[in-house]
Amino acid sequence: MSLITDRLLLRPWTEAEAAAVRAGERHQGWAPDFPAEGDVVIAGLLAERPDWLTEFGHHLVVERATGEVVGSIGLFWPPEDGTVEIGYGIVPSRRGRRYAAEATVALTRFALGSPQVRSVSAQVERSNPASVRVLEAAGFTCVADDGDVLRFTSPANHAAALE
Repeated sequence: MSLITDRLLLRPWTEAEAAAVRAGERHQGWAPDFPAEGDVVIAGLLAERPDWLTEFGHHLVVERATGEVVGSIGLFWPPEDGTVEIGYGIVPSRRGRRYAAEATVALTRFALGSPQVRSVSAQVERSNPASVRVLEAAGFTCVADDGDVLRFTSPANHAAALE
């Protein structure tokens, strides 16, 4: 299942795409700087967690205007005590366009539609202010600060709060 936003298509990774990233291969339709380091990490995890190749797992972020894969976003499934964690990354050539926030809102809404999910969380290193801005733009609230890592949660634990 894919999710469509104004400018993006979020679709689950395929096994072949994850294998290509792990092997260092390039596919047509990928932005010149895809995969980024985080995408390589996710591709490795997908080999260990094939259940993340589902609608509730990890998705490629496709720029609708070009059809190019420009990043990835995913849920670390299954939920723990009703909470699922989200992670994302957009390639450097497409940063600054608010794609990460747009994708985060869409995948958070989708996750909160599951009866198993009451909230979506994210952890961000304090040294990554761009990621903090993504979560704030997506309506998340900082709920914990351990000095190096900030923990955010989805607004009001309800999908309607993201509108």
